[in-house]
Amino acid sequence: MATQTGKAMVWTAIGAPLEPREYPLPEVAPDAILVKIRMACICGSDVHSYKGEYVGRLKPSKEQPLIMGHEMSGTVYKLGRDVTADYLGQPLKEGDRIIYSYFNPCGKCWACLSGKSPCPNKHRFRKTSAEPPHFRGAFAEYYYLRGDQWVFKVPDALPDETVTPINCAMSTVTYGMHQIRIPLGGTVAIQGAGGLGLSTIAVAREMGAARIIVLDKLASRLALARRFGADDAIDLEQYPTPEARLERVRALTQGKGVDVAVEVVGRPEVVQEGLEMLCPGGSYLTMGLVTGGMFSQVDMERVVHKGLTIVGSGNYQAWVLPKVLDMLVRTKDKYPFHQLVSHKFRLDDINEGLKQSIEGKVVRAGVVPG
Repeated sequence: MATQTGKAMVWTAIGAPLEPREYPLPEVAPDAILVKIRMACICGSDVHSYKGEYVGRLKPSKEQPLIMGHEMSGTVYKLGRDVTADYLGQPLKEGDRIIYSYFNPCGKCWACLSGKSPCPNKHRFRKTSAEPPHFRGAFAEYYYLRGDQWVFKVPDALPDETVTPINCAMSTVTYGMHQIRIPLGGTVAIQGAGGLGLSTIAVAREMGAARIIVLDKLASRLALARRFGADDAIDLEQYPTPEARLERVRALTQGKGVDVAVEVVGRPEVVQEGLEMLCPGGSYLTMGLVTGGMFSQVDMERVVHKGLTIVGSGNYQAWVLPKVLDMLVRTKDKYPFHQLVSHKFRLDDINEGLKQSIEGKVVRAGVVPG
């Protein structure tokens, strides 16, 4: 009997086109799940990886290729014999739609034991696709889900376009916003209107923000930010200098400044600008500066004398995924989350998806196997 195989688009060199490979489907451990991917998304961090901006961390080669991608959703293709339910105790069977974490907290280090995130060992199983179980990335037909990765059943009410960005963009934002406080009637400024920025609009509103200001240079993204409920959209083409943008933010807040500013654009030069937007006692949350060698010049005198809080946040904890699913079901007619995936590409055409993502022509590029 022939061994069943699955396709992956593998990464063999910085900046090189992804190449098709076929791998045998792995045997499934008793506590594991083999997932059939329904959709993946090209995240901003995938673009950084592809361009070689994660210094010293990822070094693919022809002999040691990697399967990129981490933002995805799928269905149960094969259950390990000991798996009967998701992490909330809901029964699981083959064919069920699921969402899951793409990383593996070790549960034993100081960060895990103290309830902090992220675990420094969370990517310890990231290996070349040349080694079994092969399918350890999103840009493939299958994904091998270990027993220590959180998994939750997806409600039928949510389409794939809404579900797929959950396990990175939406969950990262939700956990990050959980680290700060939005006061009653608070104002929020969001630097960047990509997948994370648009998700931040909805999360900030659900947390009680009274006014939300979004800044971006792409008119199409600002228009989508309006559809997500942003009260004000500042076009960087119209306000091309930090001074002009700060003046606009102050005008929109009666000179006070915002209570919370959120960086999700991945550019270190915006940090000081975001800090200047804050009112005394305000909080600055940064989630987009994920690559090495990105340094910001910060006027610490302003931080000290204005009593500002700076929080960096990445990844999330297990409770976030079901909270996000619940929020998306409750608000499915309130926010256009299905529009985050603005373009779709077949798995075979993923290189075009990467190209358009690099050029900023998409909000989130969806990748559909088959």
